[in-house]
Amino acid sequence: MYVSLPRLSSLAATTLLLSLAPALPAFSADRLEIMERQIRAMQAEVQKLKKERNEEIRQARAVLAHQREETEANPYRQRAAFLPPPPLLQAMPAIAPLTIRRPGAHPQDTPPSDRGIVTSWRDFRAATAQDEEVSVGGIKIGFPNGRPTFKTSDGAYALSIGLAFQEDFGGFPSVSRRNGEDRGNFNSFTSNSRRLRIPFTFRYKDWVANVTPDFGHGNNDGQVGLYEANINYAGLHNTVLTVGYFQPRVTEEDAESSNDFMFVERPAIIDLVRTIAANDARFSVGGMHYADRWWIGSYFTGQEWGNRNERGYYASIGDNITDSQTGGTFRVAGRPIVTKDVDMHVGISSIASFKVAKSATGRSYTFAQRPEINLGESILMTTGAINNVAQLWSAGPEFALRWKRLLVKAEYYRIGVERSGGLPSLGFQGWYGAVGYTLFGNPRRYSIQEGGFLAPGVSPDQEFDPLHDRWGALEIAARYSVADLNSRIGDADGIRGGQQTVWATGLSWYPNRYFKFMLDYNHFIVSRSSATVNLYGRNGDAVVGRIQSTF
Repeated sequence: MYVSLPRLSSLAATTLLLSLAPALPAFSADRLEIMERQIRAMQAEVQKLKKERNEEIRQARAVLAHQREETEANPYRQRAAFLPPPPLLQAMPAIAPLTIRRPGAHPQDTPPSDRGIVTSWRDFRAATAQDEEVSVGGIKIGFPNGRPTFKTSDGAYALSIGLAFQEDFGGFPSVSRRNGEDRGNFNSFTSNSRRLRIPFTFRYKDWVANVTPDFGHGNNDGQVGLYEANINYAGLHNTVLTVGYFQPRVTEEDAESSNDFMFVERPAIIDLVRTIAANDARFSVGGMHYADRWWIGSYFTGQEWGNRNERGYYASIGDNITDSQTGGTFRVAGRPIVTKDVDMHVGISSIASFKVAKSATGRSYTFAQRPEINLGESILMTTGAINNVAQLWSAGPEFALRWKRLLVKAEYYRIGVERSGGLPSLGFQGWYGAVGYTLFGNPRRYSIQEGGFLAPGVSPDQEFDPLHDRWGALEIAARYSVADLNSRIGDADGIRGGQQTVWATGLSWYPNRYFKFMLDYNHFIVSRSSATVNLYGRNGDAVVGRIQSTF
């Protein structure tokens, strides 16, 4: 217990005066009265000091009791006490508010990804520093990359939960029929939960695990499956290594998240290529590396999740598989021109199935595609089962050019089918060209992590608010695509799968980065194929809308 110097000086002075008082044989009454008053004053001073000391002891005990309660309720605070405080908190007062708003210099304005987000620990902490954060005990809740995330104070442990919800509705106003053939399944109006993914991402520093169930992927409502389940390491500079069920990135269109699409579906040739060995939930081992001017990635792939189940989620082969498929992908892309107004992308994608899955009937493969609308309609273009398949491969160039608000894209791919048993090889092909223009909002920009273009952006000050003349972002687009599954049609061992041409126009409105509304019109022309509902060739029209929510 410490007594202040002024008080000690007062006591010492009083004692000194008393000691220097002259010794008289008798004290007068007034002198005795003075001494009594001084004694009473000293006693009062001592009592006051005792009260102050007791009050300080009481306060110290209260502080210790409060700290003990906090420690028992939040044991992780002890761990955090040994860690250096983040740079933000170093500059803040000792008592920080419960909610911290930390807008970055360049706030995120595009939709979050439709899959688990994999970044390095360093990039994750940088993204965390740009978003609103709420502290509850020793756990922090924030929105890095636009996704709700629970993490420890240092970000070493984190759990993110996202959503990619896309509901399609529409139909086919007209579908031609020749020579009395069956109309097929072309509803005038119907709906389909195209995607309903819930990505779960667990992080420990640079190690990231993704598990993404999908309650809506497919052409008919009611299918439930898995989009991905993989483990990633992102500790190397601008590099991600992956193992597990994954969807490897191949082609420029496929590199983009489905939340960023210009149209509700990819061009038919892109889906034909990716399903060879790189579609959803494909066992994969590989990695990718990126820089400001280039992107490269390669993966070894195996079977699809559920592929050996008779009632599987994807194009199941059945439980009689005696030898599963193996394959691989390779993609490289560059940006030879990068300015404020111009961004050019060029690349090459290749994919192969070194060994097609073998069943009791041998090694076979089927190519099939719908007219770039997935509402449960019949298939018009298909090769049927191609038997004695030894290998499959595809390769082709990528091109995209952004000029201010205008984006132009085009890709071409050749598909080869090598057959055994002395049968000749088959060749298919396809291409597309697309153009999009952002009428208002932020135009599309390039993502070096994906090697493709992001959706138009909506900054916080552009979010839909008609009372303040804010309208989000609006994009108009058009596309021409061709997929040709005819090969050697004049020979007995040839394939007549049909040629499909689709003219498409689309309108996409983003009221903010988390919601999107789309409206597409497709006119399709398909030559005759082996499909039972397309014996003489078909053409038709489709109108489809989509509502989308993602975080």
